[in-house]
Amino acid sequence: MANVQAGADRRAMAAAAVTVVLWASAFVSIRDTGEHFSPGALALGRLLAGSAALALLLLVRREGLPPRGAWPGIAVSGTLWFGVYMVALNWGEQLVDAGTAAMVVNVGPMLVALLSGWLLKEGFPRMLLAGLGVSFAGAVVVGISMSDGGSSSLGGVLLCLLAAATYACGVVSQKPALAHASPLQVTAYGCMTGAVLCLPFAGQLAGQTGDAPLSATANVVYLGIFPTALAFTTWAYALKRTTAGKMGATTYAVPALVVLMSWAALGEVPEVPTLLGGALCLAGVAVSRRRGIRRDPRVVASGGTAGAAAAGAAPEAGTAAGEPAGGPAQEESPR
Repeated sequence: MANVQAGADRRAMAAAAVTVVLWASAFVSIRDTGEHFSPGALALGRLLAGSAALALLLLVRREGLPPRGAWPGIAVSGTLWFGVYMVALNWGEQLVDAGTAAMVVNVGPMLVALLSGWLLKEGFPRMLLAGLGVSFAGAVVVGISMSDGGSSSLGGVLLCLLAAATYACGVVSQKPALAHASPLQVTAYGCMTGAVLCLPFAGQLAGQTGDAPLSATANVVYLGIFPTALAFTTWAYALKRTTAGKMGATTYAVPALVVLMSWAALGEVPEVPTLLGGALCLAGVAVSRRRGIRRDPRVVASGGTAGAAAAGAAPEAGTAAGEPAGGPAQEESPR
């Protein structure tokens, strides 16, 4: 049983890693694409490309409509995360500098931890909260080091805050849906929901596609297929197998990767404080993933019967740390 659990944890971590890398690449890709597409048009183009890729996968895998119990979560996450979030983030990043956007948007994982601890009854594990604090401090350092000091507007800050809030609500609403439907179904129909909500921007998308260079249009397609269709599916796969709070904390690795990718792809050499902030983000993620279970030194010293007692006590320790005692099966049950 332990080997099965360890294998499932490794697969979930691998899926989360794919998501983080692709989401980080999206920031680099959006940097150029945003010069040629308005916020709504960019969101719609990305969602249409993602929906097409996901619809093809549904046909290949012969997965039909999700069960009725999954639809409330799909509808909420599709509206808030795929719809409102993408437009608000694109718009906000046009009004504030990159540093301010990074600081404000990274309120999202903190909100995920608070909402999931309250609404999903995941609790508030000390190691998770400590990791979130370290990572948020790193995001602030990255933000300050990247800020140009004078281009931020109140409207831009509010839009970035709206993006953070809708991201958090989307994650928390997606978790119960995964108890009823597959990660692919939850992602595909959530993406399609967001695309439908963004249809009012179709006229802008058509006009701007004709004026934009081919590289910018290719970036929109890339954003739809990889950071949306693939990355949101691997995210849902990992989310189904762990807590929403831990998954939210994992996204703090994104700012660190964005710094490195911008350095490699765009030649933007980061300053020392930026690198230190990125290191703090990664350190906080590592802390948040630790279980925080304390071993009784008497058990280690005596072994034998005491070891068996420790094994029986382990689920209780896990529960105290905010993790369900019943393993993955309980974790996936609707809250």
